Amino acid sequence: MWSLRLNDAQRDAVVALIEAQGEVGPSLSAAAEALRFARWDDLPEASLPWDHVSELALAQGISEADVVWDMACAGLPMPAPMSRDAEPRREGDALSQS
Repeated sequence: MWSLRLNDAQRDAVVALIEAQGEVGPSLSAAAEALRFARWDDLPEASLPWDHVSELALAQGISEADVVWDMACAGLPMPAPMSRDAEPRREGDALSQS
């Protein structure tokens, strides 16, 4: 595996070189596609409130990665941190019934 950093013009030039080959196989096609998507990899790093993520993971008995995954998949905003005195909701509680 190799990696390199290209500016937009350099990336476009490499894609053009691949396309200029005429009939390309699956490897070069995949490389050209990866280069087209590469510009999206330059997004800024996300920042998370890790203390809060850790609290939620501990309270639920799951890993921090699972907490982040659940929040990302649900598309919900990060909930407010739980107070240390609050008990977790259980099935049948008034708030959990619909």
